[in-house]
Amino acid sequence: MRQLTGLTSITFALLASPAFAAGDKGFVSLGNTDFVVLLGLIVFIAILIYFKVPTMIGGMLDSRADGIQSELDEARQLRDEAQSLLASYERKQREVQDQADRIVAAAKEEAIVAAAQAREDLAQSLDRRMAAAQEQITNAQTAAIKEVRDQSVTVAMSVARDVIAKQMTAAQANGLIDDAIKQVDAKLH
Repeated sequence: MRQLTGLTSITFALLASPAFAAGDKGFVSLGNTDFVVLLGLIVFIAILIYFKVPTMIGGMLDSRADGIQSELDEARQLRDEAQSLLASYERKQREVQDQADRIVAAAKEEAIVAAAQAREDLAQSLDRRMAAAQEQITNAQTAAIKEVRDQSVTVAMSVARDVIAKQMTAAQANGLIDDAIKQVDAKLH
């Protein structure tokens, strides 16, 4: 009903125009091209409104905005997970360092107790225990650092692969492959 009221008011506004008052054929005539174009425009706009095209376009834009927002949320979540994983490995490294410090402290205490028993036994025992403690510390540190690096590399490669896969076009990928082939060829010859 509103559409008919709007169309009726537009029609009356056009009928009251100076072109209609001029008289010749009159504005409201199928012989007047301005009137025919106006009728076509009104029919076109009415069809768009009837089939709810503006609502469909708005819905498509809203769904696209929701998709972009979900991708941003996922990227934030991945960043947060990477940061928590890094914090976890740093905490593990501190724990390993504390354990290494406790091992060194325990070895020193045992060396002091052994010194009271005998000076000669102390020299031999201290050398063996310190070597074992240092090797254990070195092994523990090496294992912890390797584990942290391996996990960091895995996470970084995964995140980088996802980011590159989303941002790289086929032409860019082909360019990178060609550059890699040229570099390998140059290094082999």
